Amino acid sequence: MKIESTIRKSTLRSGLRVVTEKIPAVRSISLGVWIDVGARYESPEENGLSHLIEHMLFKGTKDRTAKQIAEALESVGGSLNAFTSREQTCYTARVLDDQLEKAVDVLADLTCHAKLTPTDLRMEKKVICEEIKEVADTPTDRVHDVFAQTLWGDHPLGQPILGPTENVAHFQRQFILDYLKRNYVAGSILIAASGNVSHRRLVELARKYFQFEGGTAPSAPPAIQPTVGQIVHESGNGEQTHLCLGFPGQSFFSPLKMAALAVNTYLGGGMSSVLFQKIREQRGLAYSVYTFLDFYRDAGVFGTYVGTDKKHIAECVAIILKELERLKKRRLSNLKLQAIKDQLKGQLTLGMESTVAHMNRAARQELYLGEFRSLDQTLEDINRVSTSDVLKYANETFDRSVLAMTTLGPIDEKALRHVL
Repeated sequence: MKIESTIRKSTLRSGLRVVTEKIPAVRSISLGVWIDVGARYESPEENGLSHLIEHMLFKGTKDRTAKQIAEALESVGGSLNAFTSREQTCYTARVLDDQLEKAVDVLADLTCHAKLTPTDLRMEKKVICEEIKEVADTPTDRVHDVFAQTLWGDHPLGQPILGPTENVAHFQRQFILDYLKRNYVAGSILIAASGNVSHRRLVELARKYFQFEGGTAPSAPPAIQPTVGQIVHESGNGEQTHLCLGFPGQSFFSPLKMAALAVNTYLGGGMSSVLFQKIREQRGLAYSVYTFLDFYRDAGVFGTYVGTDKKHIAECVAIILKELERLKKRRLSNLKLQAIKDQLKGQLTLGMESTVAHMNRAARQELYLGEFRSLDQTLEDINRVSTSDVLKYANETFDRSVLAMTTLGPIDEKALRHVL
């Protein structure tokens, strides 16, 4: 059954944008306050600050304690959450449609009126330092942070979102307030909602509750495309070796974005994918193997991950590189490409059966494109991907001269050098 929806957008006098997607068939509303600033906007001295602020805003306001913030929506069956990425920080709520004002009130309270007391700051810095230690002790997480740094070097895209413990431990309250004043400004903030929501009502509530200063946040440093490859090995204490291997990829705006999604699906997008079949099913070399994509405003990433025994890592790398080279030299058959496109369209459509997914999609399209493309338009974009697009994407992306590779754990260096 097709989900009927209506998209509307308004810009308030302050510059604050409000985007809604009305879905009358549901009773819920997913609401997000999107700050168009994330980890890549931070200087090395600020690294980790966006994520710390995300935590601190939940610690209490002039009118609510941290417990009251948590109870405000949970008491009516709703939920409250947040995340920090490299390009955005987002505060989200999901409630029944008759609780819209309460959700707006809570999100506005914590984003506009957080107290940020020295006591709460000391406590939350300790919490985040423990979170950083947890990532360091989780190789499946740690290897991705090291891979980003390997690929992007000293550029902010290579910084960990959580930041280093030495930064977090020394952030002072005034430093945080200065960062908020520069970045949490109306022209860089979007209020997005999907579900059984009235656009006019949300605009009224946004005017009533949100009190951001005017202006636009400073731009992030532009991406610098790597010109040489990098390989980094880190020792580890675990039984497995964890590998990330990849390349700089396409941006959110690239005409080859859909081809990138097709290649990602073909190589590592599920149990039927080429690398899963060849590395796990046919050879039994790994339990976990997949590919991944990141799209930024002016850059992107194509990567592969595998966790395996030290004695299998060279063979896994050889298989990955062979399949990448195959895509550069041989066109996929029309039949195979159609199967990939059907898989992509099915995954996208199934993923859009929640108001959260609709809200996230509407927000990202507004932030990146300034316009909305319907699900049907996106499905048509997928349909238009050709075997020539896939071939072009592979040849533009899988350039061995800029290959970045990170291993975490024991390796056979001689065997690995042989396949590289």
